[in-house]
Parts: sequence; C-alpha cells; structure tokens
Amino acid sequence: MPKIVVLPHSELCPDGAVLEAHEGETILDVALRNGIDVEHACEKSCACTTCHCVVREGFDSLEPSDELEDDMLDKAWGLEPESRLSCQARVEQEDLVVEFPKYTVNLASERH
Repeated sequence: MPKIVVLPHSELCPDGAVLEAHEGETILDVALRNGIDVEHACEKSCACTTCHCVVREGFDSLEPSDELEDDMLDKAWGLEPESRLSCQARVEQEDLVVEFPKYTVNLASERH
C-alpha cells in the first residue's frame, strides 16, 4: 500500500503525517480521510486551486495532468514545476512526499 508523507503545515498538519493510500485514490481524498482539512472550494471538480499541492517526491509516478488541470494550476499561488491539484492527482504504486503551500488565492476560507 503506497504512503503519502505530508510535510508539516502550520495550520493543516503542524507535525506532518504519514498516510496510507489506496491506488487510484486522490491525494486530497487520502488527506481528508485522515483528518487533514485541505481546502477544496470547488468540491473536487477541478474548478479552483485551493487544494494545490507540490509533490516533492514521487511526482513522476503520477499520471500527467490534463489541460484543464494545467489551466487551473496557472492560477495557483506558489506554482512550482511539481505542482498538482490534489483533487486530480491519483496515487499509483509509489510513495509520495507532498507539501501544501501556506497560502491559496482564496480571500476567505471555505472550510468544510
């Protein structure tokens, strides 16, 4: 079973976490299932950037992003070459190390 290492984030996961994932599950779904309240204002429909993450290790194991995700990522705060929308990036067999940026482009939180 692949693992996702979530790097420490002052609000979402201050101590970081190691999460077990199922192949085919999105990074966002794994985080939410484990109590990490990653914002997802568009309800996982690839229509915002609030769930933006940077895949620090294991990026190449993910299926490539599609054009819609790439267009949304262009609007993300702190975009990096290994950025993905966590609602779209599906875990494969390889472990991942993921960092959620400190900020999003949202002016107000949509906490669920």
